[in-house]
Amino acid sequence: MGIRRGAAWLLPVALVLSVAACSEGGGSGADPSESAAPSASSTPPPDAVRTEDLVVPSDLESLAADYNKSQEVDGPTLGPLRGADVSWPQCPKGMGIPEKQGQGQPMPVPEAEFVIIGLTNSPSFTVNPCLEDQLAWARERDLMVAAYAIVSHPDAATVEKLGDDGPYDGSSRLGALRNVGYQAALHNVRTMNAAGLDSPIVWIDVEPVGTFEWSSDTEANAAVVEGTVRGYRDQELRIGFYSLPSMWSKIVGGLTFGAPEWRPAGLNSQAVAEERCGAEWSFQGGDAVFGQWVADHRDHNITCPGVRLERDRWFHTF
Repeated sequence: MGIRRGAAWLLPVALVLSVAACSEGGGSGADPSESAAPSASSTPPPDAVRTEDLVVPSDLESLAADYNKSQEVDGPTLGPLRGADVSWPQCPKGMGIPEKQGQGQPMPVPEAEFVIIGLTNSPSFTVNPCLEDQLAWARERDLMVAAYAIVSHPDAATVEKLGDDGPYDGSSRLGALRNVGYQAALHNVRTMNAAGLDSPIVWIDVEPVGTFEWSSDTEANAAVVEGTVRGYRDQELRIGFYSLPSMWSKIVGGLTFGAPEWRPAGLNSQAVAEERCGAEWSFQGGDAVFGQWVADHRDHNITCPGVRLERDRWFHTF
């Protein structure tokens, strides 16, 4: 996630755009320009995924339906738990797309009980080049696992190629962007299936993505995220979000889902990460589930105080 790995974390909330593990390991730490145009990916636009090749439930729930509440538990619960997240920054140096290459950062500490593994090599339609190795690492240690994926604004070529492929009216600007977001989610579902990662939830990472910047149009950015949410839910996957109020509002404005939240604290302490679980840090109306902090070049995570988790609703176990 763009707020964690690599460089030092800037403590003021307004500057929370520095370093992250999940998405932007080694980020610049500076806010992206409001007027910057989306950069073109170094890879060609992806092919559309045919929805008939994937599971599409007949009775889709509303995008705004809040069925993800972290306190809704029926069976034995877990907590508190300490874990971590990993992705392309933990890959060996030189691996990955030219703009986001592995940094050789360390894997989680032995005390970790779960690991949330990144599906993307930062922007949408890329694949974490170490996904299978990281999944095998977790399996060997009998850790609980889940998945997260960064979402980013598409370039013009991707919109041209995928804007008509999906459940939305691609003849409109926002419909085309929603279809691209939808296809980004299906791309990640295929990535999970190919790697053998059976996660019941995908955490959607909404943050600045250096070199693949969001547009200055929050309505357009929100359309991409809306399509992404529907893509996962159409595959019967639960969703949550990783972000902070300052980033979320700058990227997607007042968009709300009421989904579970995973909140970073940057280069800080566990105590500060737990403080981020407070209601004042909510960015899209959901309950806090995890707090995250960076120490020793690792992204550490802790379940928020008082949160009770049903294992099978949040993690895959081997």
